[in-house]
Amino acid sequence: MLSIALLWFGFKCGNVSNPAIAIPKPAVVFNLITEKQFNDLFPQRDKFYTYNSFMQAIKELGLIKVKISRRAASVYQFIRTDKSTGKSTTVRQDADWNEAWAKVKSDSIYTIDYGNFCTESDILTNKKELAAFFAHIAHETRHGEDGTYTDGLMFTHESNTALTYILPNNDYPAVKGKKYYGRGPMQLSFNGNYGYASDCIFGDHKILLNNPDLVDTDPVVAFKTAIYFWMTPQTYKPSAHDVMIGKWKPNAADKAAGRLPGFGMTINIVNGAMECNKGENNSGMTDRIAFYQYFLKKLGASDPNCACSCGKMKTYLY
Repeated sequence: MLSIALLWFGFKCGNVSNPAIAIPKPAVVFNLITEKQFNDLFPQRDKFYTYNSFMQAIKELGLIKVKISRRAASVYQFIRTDKSTGKSTTVRQDADWNEAWAKVKSDSIYTIDYGNFCTESDILTNKKELAAFFAHIAHETRHGEDGTYTDGLMFTHESNTALTYILPNNDYPAVKGKKYYGRGPMQLSFNGNYGYASDCIFGDHKILLNNPDLVDTDPVVAFKTAIYFWMTPQTYKPSAHDVMIGKWKPNAADKAAGRLPGFGMTINIVNGAMECNKGENNSGMTDRIAFYQYFLKKLGASDPNCACSCGKMKTYLY
C-alpha cells in the first residue's frame, strides 16, 4: 500500500468553445489498449474496475493541468487550468505565500499536464509507461496466487478498514469521523494525500476530505486518483511518468544514492520505504518487476535495458 499518494475528483467535460485551446489526446491511449486486452490483463478484477471507467478517467482528467509553485520548501500555490475553456483558478495559496521571508526563497515551479498520461512520447515508450502503471496498480490491488499475474485490480480498498490513517495537517485536516485508509488502484492513503489530490483533481480539497469513500464507490474517480499519483511529483520525488518517458534526469545526489532512470525508480517513488535498498529479494519489489515484464509482453513492448531493480537505491525521507 502507498504510504504517500495524492488525488483529484472528476467533472463533466463541456463543449470546447475556443478552437485555439488545446485538448487532450485520449485516442492515443485507446490505441495502446483495447477493451478486450484490458479484460484479458485483469481477468479476476473486481467488477468495479472497467475499461470504460479507465478511459473516462483519462479523458476527463486529461482536460486538466496544474501549475504548482513552492516557496521556502513548504509554502505552496496551485493554479489549476481547465484546458477545454482555458480558465485558470488558484485553488490553493498558503497563508505565508506573500510573506517577505517566503518571497526571498527560491521558487520551485512545475506544471503537470494530466493529458500527457501515456501519450507524451513515441508508441513504444507510451506502452512501456502503460505497462509500468499497470504493474503498480496490479500489485497494489492483487489477491491471488503468486506468479499467475491474473489477480490485479481485485481490491477497491485495503482489507483493514479499522485504521484511520490520520496525521496532523494544517492544510488538509482530517474530517471528524472519516478514515483515510488505502483506496483505489494506487491505494491512496492519509488525509494529507486525499486533500492534495482533491485540490488537483476537483479544484477543491474538501471533496475528498469530506467524502473519501468516493475513491472506492466511483470507479472513474478511483482511476483518476491513480493517474493523478502517477503524474504528480512529490516534494523530493519526480513523477513516475517523467521517469518512464525519460524526462527525469538524476542529479549528483540521486546518482550517489543509486537512483537511476528505469522501472526500479518508479518502485522507489511508489513504495520505496518498504521495498527499496533492501537487496534483490524483496518480495514486493520482485512482484512489481514480474508484473511489469508480464504486461510489457502482453502489450507487445519490451524494455531490454530496464533498470528494474531498486534493491540498491536509497529511499527518500519524504
